Amino acid sequence: MNLTDIKPNKTNPRLIKDDKFKKLVKSLQEFPQMMELRPIIVDENNVIQGGNMRYKALKELGYKEINDKWVKQCKELTDEQWKEFVIKDNVGFGEWDWDTLANEWDSEQLNDWGLNVQTWQNEEPPDFEVDKNKKECIIERCPKCGFEWEKLK
Repeated sequence: MNLTDIKPNKTNPRLIKDDKFKKLVKSLQEFPQMMELRPIIVDENNVIQGGNMRYKALKELGYKEINDKWVKQCKELTDEQWKEFVIKDNVGFGEWDWDTLANEWDSEQLNDWGLNVQTWQNEEPPDFEVDKNKKECIIERCPKCGFEWEKLK
């Protein structure tokens, strides 16, 4: 499929700026198979409803033509359903399990892949109050970055 056959969605509410966009470009350059696993979704007029930033990254990489499997067309949705899809496709419902990420994954790789991983190397975690009378485990969250960690209370 020719990239010029696909039209960006001018009302797309999701943006990726600067560093994160560069990471997306790098990600697609190093792992183009991702496009087959998560294709660009277009409506009956080939307007992108999901994957605007992947489309932009492919253009940045100089693609003129892409594998047909990298695009999926859906003609069955109403305008209202498309609006719902655009938002739901971009909403992150889940949360990261930081313990699993810290113990099972490489933080540099995660960062390269676009997941901002806060590390406390060479820096103290933010201050928090501790109730010394309680000895249960609670989750603390950094007010600056949202990073969570366990501590005894």
